[in-house]
Amino acid sequence: MASGQGSTGNVIAALCSLFIPGLGQLIQGRLLSAIFWFVTACIAFAVTWLITLSLLPFGWFLVSIFSCISAARFRG
Repeated sequence: MASGQGSTGNVIAALCSLFIPGLGQLIQGRLLSAIFWFVTACIAFAVTWLITLSLLPFGWFLVSIFSCISAARFRG
């Protein structure tokens, strides 16, 4: 698989991270980064839920955007 910014692998990883933060990093073989993004998303979801008391996961969504960008920009 081609590696580097803009490669097909990075595009697939970025799309995966958009839905589940850290999944794209896991696909790229970056285990610690994957754990970091997933735990951060869970914490963000919990904090935004506690503040708003609704199930609108905007904390999760915000972290997933940054995780997506991280996966897309990876040069491996």
